[in-house]
Amino acid sequence: MIEIIQEYWKSLLWTDGYRFTGVAITLWLLIGSVLMGGFLALFLAIGRVSSNKFISLPIWFFTYVFRGTPLYVQLLVFYSGMYTLEIVKGNEFLNAFFRSGLNCAMLAFTLNTCAYTTEIFAGAIRSVPAGEIEAARAYGFSRIKLYRCIILPAALRISLPAYSNEVILMLHSTALAFTATVPDLLKIARDINSATYQPFTAFGIAAVLYLIISYGLISLFRKAEKRWLRHMNPSSSVH
Repeated sequence: MIEIIQEYWKSLLWTDGYRFTGVAITLWLLIGSVLMGGFLALFLAIGRVSSNKFISLPIWFFTYVFRGTPLYVQLLVFYSGMYTLEIVKGNEFLNAFFRSGLNCAMLAFTLNTCAYTTEIFAGAIRSVPAGEIEAARAYGFSRIKLYRCIILPAALRISLPAYSNEVILMLHSTALAFTATVPDLLKIARDINSATYQPFTAFGIAAVLYLIISYGLISLFRKAEKRWLRHMNPSSSVH
């Protein structure tokens, strides 16, 4: 094990000398997809709870498709399927975009987490106490100000525990990126196994690194919950 760590630690953590690899790529996929997917989900969630069916139904269909199909299949569609379409081949930008496994993986992860996060945020919006909304309306809040000052801040606090689980699940999902030849942590572990024929050591090291990242994320979300959800903890009012 010591020999493998000494030889491959750079590849596992950040580079193989030619490109970024390992933990660096895993974190890039995770942070990029979560940020972009979360930003899109914020607006889609507002449309998801809209009473206008022309707005809510297309968003429902989007979330239904991406939550109802395996992420692995979605990744294969973007990486292997999209490049075979004539409209993609004939467009210079699309052609270059879908030739990159990293781009395809980022797109698949972003849309997948966006679908789940949209439903999480939409459920949180529906859970905002009606009394707070009515009080804001009584003060003359416009619809935009109502969402900006009352509904969205409350919904984000309510959704924090569920959203933290989604982020951890996305970390685990990044392990699928190797199917698009992306040199993430699992891909490097597979390469180490192919070179050394020591699967227990190669995948065991990868598992430990995933656990370390998970622990860091869980700690961050616990601190966030203690700060923003303190009022929801009955024991905090005793002190």
